[in-house]
Amino acid sequence: QVQLVESGGGSVQAGGSLRLSCQATGNRVTSVNRMGWYRQAPGNQREFVASSSIPGGSVNYADSVKGRFTISRDGARNTVSLQMSSLNPEDTGVYFCHYHYGVLDYWGKGTLVTVSS
Repeated sequence: QVQLVESGGGSVQAGGSLRLSCQATGNRVTSVNRMGWYRQAPGNQREFVASSSIPGGSVNYADSVKGRFTISRDGARNTVSLQMSSLNPEDTGVYFCHYHYGVLDYWGKGTLVTVSS
């Protein structure tokens, strides 16, 4: 199994910044994987935000966050972080850490991000 422990999040005013982090632990954590973040706003479906793959360092972002969010990895610690800047109220939601390897998908419990105008 893979356990994902998220940290960060909170409340911020529009234009502010927040940083999310997630660490993967467990006996199915491998050195080849894709980790990233999804979010879910109230009443909406969960949507992709950003991802990063190792090895290779390939990253992907949703169009809505490009230029504002930066995803980073620490392969040695099996962590993924999301630096969020220029936040706006539309970024409000529960952010979920995601781990993917092969046919396996794991999810964190989520951390709430609230952006007020």
